[in-house]
Amino acid sequence: MKLVRFGAVGAEKPGILDADGQIRDLSSHVEDINGSVLSPAGLDAIRAVDISSLPVVSSEARLGACVGGIGKFMCIGLNYSDHAAETGSDIPEHPILFMKATSAVVGANDTVMLPRGSTHTDWEVELGVVIGQACKYVSVEEALDYVAGYFVSNDVSERHFQAKLTGQWTKGKSCDTFGPIGPWLVTADEIADPQNLDMSLDVNGKRMQTGNTSTMIFSVAECISHLSQLMTLQPGDVISTGTPPGVGMGIKPEPVYLREGDVMDVWIDGLGKQRQQVGQD
Repeated sequence: MKLVRFGAVGAEKPGILDADGQIRDLSSHVEDINGSVLSPAGLDAIRAVDISSLPVVSSEARLGACVGGIGKFMCIGLNYSDHAAETGSDIPEHPILFMKATSAVVGANDTVMLPRGSTHTDWEVELGVVIGQACKYVSVEEALDYVAGYFVSNDVSERHFQAKLTGQWTKGKSCDTFGPIGPWLVTADEIADPQNLDMSLDVNGKRMQTGNTSTMIFSVAECISHLSQLMTLQPGDVISTGTPPGVGMGIKPEPVYLREGDVMDVWIDGLGKQRQQVGQD
């Protein structure tokens, strides 16, 4: 299934894509696409709905973030060896964890706003994962059983805030609008292998990032297992699993960063496409 959230900011409704790619309104069956409906039983209940009987949503409707009521927004840093190399970083021994504020979360096609004083805002296409069941002390072999679905994530990052403002990466990762997710939440049963997904990101029509999840240092399952040894992962928690090479800070001889008016196109095989224009806060 491809689940969506649509409508005005703060008033999003749950929806589902039909076989023709139209959004159907699910609000008569579930309140939201959030942790309360992402369990196996909750998703099975949605599968039992006669989609053809649901109202069609206007194609002009805004798409909200594909998961509502996110509890934790966890991100894995330097999880592709070639991305670590382009940033001059060592290969990590364990998954690097940082948190992104949930207030950064926006829809897949919403405007990304440069914060005041930003000079080094960068792009990062990433595979996103949403947890569907409480998950603690799970093995790598069990870990994918706890995944409700996958989505496209753009881990927008202000590099100066991230590295130079004294503190953790969270400062440069959590600015308002720096967490576009969606357009859809694709349930795990539709993704045969999360470690074999092509991904790309263009800026102003120029290809900047090209990668495949097969080159992750730590697989999705390894990331989930590792995090579950440290904290309980709850339904509706999300994980952004790292970016392939091609970020702006890695461009030689001079880094390239986002400016007002730029347009990002962000894509992962089977998970849909994002498009964000860059504005100025």
